[in-house]
Parts: sequence; structure tokens; C-alpha cells
Amino acid sequence: MIRRPADSRRPSRIGRASDRDDAPRQDLDESSATVVGGDDAAAARITRGVRVGLAAYVIWGLLTIYWKQLSAFDAVELIGWRMVCAGVVMAAIVSVRRSWPRLRAAFADRRTLARLVVAAALLTANWGSYVWAVVNDRVIETALGYFMAPLATMAIGVFVLREQPSHAQRVAFGLASIAVVILTVSNGQPPWIALLLAGTWSLYGLSKRQISLDAVDSLAGETFVLVAPAIVLLLVVSGRTNSVVNTATPREWVFVLGTGAITAIPLMLFASAAKSIPFTLLGPLNLIVPVINFGLGWLLYDEAMPAERVVGFAFVWVALIVVMADRVR
Repeated sequence: MIRRPADSRRPSRIGRASDRDDAPRQDLDESSATVVGGDDAAAARITRGVRVGLAAYVIWGLLTIYWKQLSAFDAVELIGWRMVCAGVVMAAIVSVRRSWPRLRAAFADRRTLARLVVAAALLTANWGSYVWAVVNDRVIETALGYFMAPLATMAIGVFVLREQPSHAQRVAFGLASIAVVILTVSNGQPPWIALLLAGTWSLYGLSKRQISLDAVDSLAGETFVLVAPAIVLLLVVSGRTNSVVNTATPREWVFVLGTGAITAIPLMLFASAAKSIPFTLLGPLNLIVPVINFGLGWLLYDEAMPAERVVGFAFVWVALIVVMADRVR
């Protein structure tokens, strides 16, 4: 009888043990690689989202320069053109996205249609106030309005949605109220444009939360609601001697017809950014718009900035700093 050496099985046994030891280690390495890869992908997505969001807000801020090119025309007529041109652009976007069935369903539902009408009315008031202020040399007041918009949104959360305000929010409300008083006393009247811009924008945001469509389809629905009234408006004012139809140069026509694109492009960028980054990052980016408007009004268009106005703005800025510091904590 041939005896097998005592250690003849040891190599194979050791090999199997080694294989068993290496398997968990390999799984751990693969898991670590997956986690690292996932973190890298998430970081890349957030970085891209920040860039896209930054582009959207910079475009929105620079629209002041765009509308200044049309300051020779009536603001109400310009809003009519913006609605019609935006309707054409949004129809093309909806066709590319193939979302007509969703919009038809939304228009067939009375409740959704009513909410679209409300949102469209608020959007019209916001657009109209902004364009009127720009063409009438009140750019700095638009900046104040958009600085105050986050505070107005918080006020809606407290007084409409019955959210419990934090101590920082109470302080911010107090500072914003002081700012309004200072600006009212210095100007001899309340900063109506700023208050209207902040109020309509915040209420518009609230109305959007109640519409069961994404941001792009919702804007399309709101725009389609406004197209028919806008066409009627343009037909009424086109007979005036100073209307766009009667006096616009070829260069001005390019700017008028481009109002649809400048409405849709930043919104598409914003919708993409909103899907990629947290709102804690998206919110502060919103302040880019009033910063740009403030700089344009003061430095480029030489609007008055007396000491009382600076103090009023300072109270709003401090209020925003208080709120953002509270959120960071």
C-alpha cells in the first residue's frame, strides 16, 4: 500500500483557504470602488448642476441689458410680445419633449387649469413690473425686489402655510420691515415695484407647488393660457404711432422676437440645475440676479444711490445673511 505524504493535501487546503480569504477582500475592494465611483459621480453631477444653475441666474441677471435695448417701447406691449414669442418657443419645446398629452390632460382638468391661470396671472404681474421698471430707469428697485423675494417666501411659509418661524427668521422679518420703512421715508412712498416683484414672485412659487406638472411643462401651460389675451393686446396697441409694429427697426425686431428664447433658455437651465443640486446650494445662487441688477443700475445706468437707500439695502442684506447663517448651522 502506497502511503500519500502527510503534507500532500496541505497545498490544496491552503489554496482553498487563501481563496476564501481573498474573496471577501475582493468584494470589499469592489464595494469601495463602487462607493468611491458613486461619490465621484455625485460630485460631478453637483458640479455640473452648479455651473448650469450659475448660467441660468447670470442670464436672468443680464436680461436687464436686453430689455434696455427696447426701452423706447411701452412695457405693456413688450409683455404682450414676450407672451406670444414665448408661446411659440414653448410649443416647440413641448413638441421635442413629447409632452402634449400631459398638457392636454392638465387643460382638461378644471382644477389644474384654474391653478395654471392663477400662476399665469402672477407671472404676468411679475414680468410686467420688472420690464416696466427696467425701461423706466428703476433697475435698482428691481434688485431690491429680488433681494426681498426670499424673505417674502419665508413670510408666505409662516403666514400662509402656518410654518413655525425660527428666531433667525423673526430677526430677518424685523430687519426687512425696518428696510421698507427707511426706503419709504427716503423716497416719500413705499418701494412699490420692489414689494410687487417680491410678492408676485413668492406667490408664483407657491402656486407652482400646487400644479402637477414639472417646471417646463408648467411654464408652457401658463404661457399658452396667456397667448390669446396677448394677441388681443397686440392687436389693440398695434395701431398706435409708437408701437413696435409701426416704429421698430430691424435690430429692435430681433430683440422683440428674441424675447421668447430669453424666457425659455434660462428656465431650461434652471430646471436642469434643480434636479442636480440641493436647494441649499440653489437658494444662494438666486441672489446672483439682484446683485447683477444692483451693479447694473448703479454703475452702468447711473441710477441714484443716496445714503438712505444704501442703509435700506443694508438692512435687507443683513436679513439675508442672518437667514443663510441659520441654515448653514
